[in-house]
Amino acid sequence: MTSRKVLVTGAAGFIGSHLVEELVRRNLTVRAFVHYNSMGSRGWLDMSPRYIRDALDVFAGDIRDPNGVRDAMKGCDAVFHLAALIAIPYSYHSPDTYVDTNIRGTLNVVQAARDLGVAHVVHTSTSEVYGTAQFVPITEGHPLQGQSPYSASKIGADQIALSFERSFGTPVTVVRPFNTYGPRQSARAVIPAIITQIAGGARVIRLGSTEPTRDFSFVSDTVAGFIAADEQRAAIGEVVNLGSGFEVSIGNTAELIAEIMGVEIQIELDQSRQRPARSEVDRLFASNTKAQKLLSWTPQFAGLDGFRRGIEKTVPWFRDPVNLSRYRTSAYTL
Repeated sequence: MTSRKVLVTGAAGFIGSHLVEELVRRNLTVRAFVHYNSMGSRGWLDMSPRYIRDALDVFAGDIRDPNGVRDAMKGCDAVFHLAALIAIPYSYHSPDTYVDTNIRGTLNVVQAARDLGVAHVVHTSTSEVYGTAQFVPITEGHPLQGQSPYSASKIGADQIALSFERSFGTPVTVVRPFNTYGPRQSARAVIPAIITQIAGGARVIRLGSTEPTRDFSFVSDTVAGFIAADEQRAAIGEVVNLGSGFEVSIGNTAELIAEIMGVEIQIELDQSRQRPARSEVDRLFASNTKAQKLLSWTPQFAGLDGFRRGIEKTVPWFRDPVNLSRYRTSAYTL
């Protein structure tokens, strides 16, 4: 892998920045595609160690622009495509932007990869495409259900990516992470929402629905899954779940976090944080059998013990005053 140059779209984000750092540690040449902004911010990559930042070839652009995507991809052997709009509540507000970014952005990536002869595209899906589980554990053969504009846009993006593999032989692998958590995650996600409220001094924690279950994966496991997917040619044309194989309710998650942080909390349901009733995904619980067989990937933070260890690694990062200052602990942002 050391002689390869890879492009990471969405490199400035939560999972993307962790992936970029690990790729640099593995001595790959990394071009980091970040969303252009007038302040020159590189998102979470600005917080990476100096040796990581110095190693990067940074390309500022917009995934919706096919010309910029093509320029960014020139000279790259592989692409990790993570750029997307991911906030579910905002997708109710502005669904058009999800079609433009997630579907058209993915089209731009696979079209450029096809034209430039890129050796591999690892495309990022999401467990949200399954909707509420019709059976568990959820295998890759589970029906797809667009229960939010976000999930519908990701179904479309996945199918665009896979269609290029089937139509043109573009080497595409679709990885489908379940609910990834860890340092740097946006407080729009439930685990950082709970941690930041507690770290900010709240003891009455405002949440949406507490009954749904999720299959939480620590970010280092997700990153390892992406890299394994890139290394395995047998995964081309395949969809592969990346999940811990363990489910826990939102309510129990809040209780575990409070225990680890050494506080007692009360949960107050906040209607503004709840999805429309038919849009809520009530249960997610992954089968990772295919990933274990096809990618030789096994989560290191699996089960209740692994989940506890992952939370114990996540809490100190958010408790750091420098990191906590980047979050509005008393406000809910779409």
